[in-house]
Amino acid sequence: MRDPFGVPFDSLPDAISIFPLPGALLLPRGRLPLNIFEPRYLAMVLDALGHDRMIGMVQTETEHDGPVPEDADLFNIGCAGRIISFNETTDGRLLITLEGICRYRIAGELEGGNGYRRVRPDFSAYRADMEGEAPVLDRDAFLALLHRYFDAKKLKVDWKALEQTEDRLLIATLGMMCPFGLPEKQALLEAADFSAVTEVMQSLMTMAIQEAEPSTAKH
Repeated sequence: MRDPFGVPFDSLPDAISIFPLPGALLLPRGRLPLNIFEPRYLAMVLDALGHDRMIGMVQTETEHDGPVPEDADLFNIGCAGRIISFNETTDGRLLITLEGICRYRIAGELEGGNGYRRVRPDFSAYRADMEGEAPVLDRDAFLALLHRYFDAKKLKVDWKALEQTEDRLLIATLGMMCPFGLPEKQALLEAADFSAVTEVMQSLMTMAIQEAEPSTAKH
């Protein structure tokens, strides 16, 4: 069913504000909760709410312990998201949820606004994020691998909720919640399509399982 509040691919913006954040992965159809408190990003969210509600998530190339520097180096691929909910807090924060719309390549950086960065996004390679056929996932095999992965990582999850989540949202949610590193999350984001994202995720989970299991080799 087409989203009645969505934007057609050909109407995606030619300029977008960006939220550089290491480790925060937004994939198409995924939903990313964000706690906004820095003045520059409060301004960004308020500006987006008054315009098209679009924000571009993008990872920085390195981790940052404190606030991300204004000139931090960025990966070249990000994902545009639309604000689908927000709440104000009494201590001056905004709690928002972004829904992933379409990935983009940064074609160039534009003059910033109100302290935040803006880029010219190139969506042309990612039309399938919005218009592609519904993907097919071998859920039994995937969930079996997922059980082994969470056991290896000693993570507790709401299995009932995961099992009831449709395929694309399931993969997008796992990409966000699994403890992958920056390069691994970027590899998921840059995979060609849903099937490729799933294959990358399965490979990352398999490697994590192998690392966690004691070796049976004799030396």
